[in-house]
Amino acid sequence: MIKKVLGAIFSCCLYLNAVANNHNIGNADSVLKVMNKVAQWQMNEWKEGRIIKLPKTEWENGAMYTGFIALKKIDNLPAYDRFLYNIGEELNWNTGPSRLFADDYVIAQMYVAMYMEHRERKMIAKWQSLADTIVNKQFNESLKVVPKINHREWAWCDALFMGPPSMAMLSKATGDLKYLKKADSLWWKTSAYLYDKKESLYYRDSRFFERREANGQKVFWSRGNGWVLGGLARMMDNMPNDFQSKSKYQTQFKQMAKKIAALQQPDGSWHASLYDPVTFNLKESSGTAFFCYGIVWGINNGLLSKKKYLPVVEKAWQALLSSIHPDGKLGYVQPIGDKPVKAGYESTDVYGVGAFLLAGSELYKLYNQR
Repeated sequence: MIKKVLGAIFSCCLYLNAVANNHNIGNADSVLKVMNKVAQWQMNEWKEGRIIKLPKTEWENGAMYTGFIALKKIDNLPAYDRFLYNIGEELNWNTGPSRLFADDYVIAQMYVAMYMEHRERKMIAKWQSLADTIVNKQFNESLKVVPKINHREWAWCDALFMGPPSMAMLSKATGDLKYLKKADSLWWKTSAYLYDKKESLYYRDSRFFERREANGQKVFWSRGNGWVLGGLARMMDNMPNDFQSKSKYQTQFKQMAKKIAALQQPDGSWHASLYDPVTFNLKESSGTAFFCYGIVWGINNGLLSKKKYLPVVEKAWQALLSSIHPDGKLGYVQPIGDKPVKAGYESTDVYGVGAFLLAGSELYKLYNQR
């Protein structure tokens, strides 16, 4: 209990200090410094074997790798390259065991990124073989939740971060648009089913269409929509400017960003449930980080007004800074799940770190433009 109280006090003090000293937030060097601190904490935890909870091919770790790739692009320390390269070697550059389960091939985003740098064919050979299978498969089932549907279709909103960018990145790496085209068709299939056009938000899956929060509002999960906003950014990052449906991604991205910005809480964060921040009365850092990442990416790529959205980004970044422990541990990360759940100062997980590093990488780019 004492540890939790002290942690909360530290968190509050850090947030107030960030607000009072905004120049410490608004520069690239400070962003990179805290990114390195969080990344080093995570790497140390792995080296000590303390929190590798699941196989290294699992989505949790795959999402973390995307953040390390983003960090490596702005600070290419040999330690980061070796960290990722050694994971690839250990796994023989293969994806997870469930071949058509998007969660099991999000790791391919790391493989393709490493291939783009090192040009070692082994890094994408197995993924490309699987991707060819995906391209040739007929995805003609309903997305209604039934047993194992997620192993056959992109039937849950998280999949839009896991699967489509992995396919789009492979197209960019190989020059073959068939992977992107397949991802595009499946994206809009999932969108047609799970995207609530009136709310400009995604349901997590079909089980949530009729569910309501304690206040009677629809259930829109923060991290779930964070996965989608991040997925939109990553899709557009990896498609040609003249791609046939790029404007559709831009439209959906701007719709979601507008709604998400309007739901930001006074402390700069988003809580686990977007429409019930009272029942879920604590900030949640993984959703907040993905929203921060998506919105600042939108500014950097000319889709969102800097004047309007930079204050949203900087408040979100302040909320994230106040979630970091003195040793670099990122707290307030909602545990693994498929719906809103509270998280506290001690709660952390690797995908939260990945999201934080993605957000920081885009903020670093923005500040470097000044």
